[in-house]
Amino acid sequence: MTHTASDSGQSTVGPRDKADILAQALPYIRQFHGKTMVIKYGGNAMTDPALQAAFAEDVVLLKLVGINPIVVHGGGPQIDEALNKIGKKGTFIQGMRVTDAETMSVVEWVLAGEVQQDIVGLINHAGGKAVGLTGRDGGMIRARKMKLLDRDDPTKEHDIGQVGEIESIDASVVKALQDDQFIPVISPIGFGAHNESYNINADLVASKLAEVLKAEKLLLLTNIKGVLDKAGELLTDLTSQRIDELVADGTISGGMLPKIAGAIDAAKCGVNAVHIIDGRVPHVLLLEILTAQAFGTMIRSH
Repeated sequence: MTHTASDSGQSTVGPRDKADILAQALPYIRQFHGKTMVIKYGGNAMTDPALQAAFAEDVVLLKLVGINPIVVHGGGPQIDEALNKIGKKGTFIQGMRVTDAETMSVVEWVLAGEVQQDIVGLINHAGGKAVGLTGRDGGMIRARKMKLLDRDDPTKEHDIGQVGEIESIDASVVKALQDDQFIPVISPIGFGAHNESYNINADLVASKLAEVLKAEKLLLLTNIKGVLDKAGELLTDLTSQRIDELVADGTISGGMLPKIAGAIDAAKCGVNAVHIIDGRVPHVLLLEILTAQAFGTMIRSH
């Protein structure tokens, strides 16, 4: 449960320190027992083998102490790599991947085939019982084609293909699995009215799922420390009102905005706390959830 272990290659935590760590974790274990936590897994934590193993161990330990983790994963770099292999160049409009039918089939086999099954394997290897799902399973994620309006001319709409926005989420399959001690691992793929597939932003799927399940926490693993102020210092505790101020004065901008938008929506819709945490820190999930020290930014609903 410490992040010194993987730095030195062997654990440097003595028995007394271990006892302290466990004693510190106990009130949090009590507080969160039986609660659901949705974890968005992506970035560095997903590509570094040591971080992958630490992530899987954390998820299994959370389940063992009576917390219900649900994993939603991304896979942008893996999709790019697969498209390169078949000689297809990714096209983006306003930061969104244009997803034609061929690209969509690649997205499906990369996300639901490779990436999801890798995560399921890692968690099972760490002693858990993971089950892979897409939004099609149990009719979980119903989606519609995303309308992308032009930034400069709102009367103009871009066709970005099979990129979806969420219409509704039916989480009954997730509830059934977690009640039976399974750990759901979800690929962000939805289906439409005519059974067509849609690629959906994983942050949005995680945020919406956390809302629907009334999760205790939504944890977004990213490649940054969290939300930083203008001086580059970590802001550990924010309310949605404070975030509005930080967006207005330009402190929060660029790629952080979509992450924050989903996080704020989730916080406003009943998720007690949303954490944006640094996936590059080994065992960051346990450290953030079960200790008093902040390893990222927590956004509280009020």
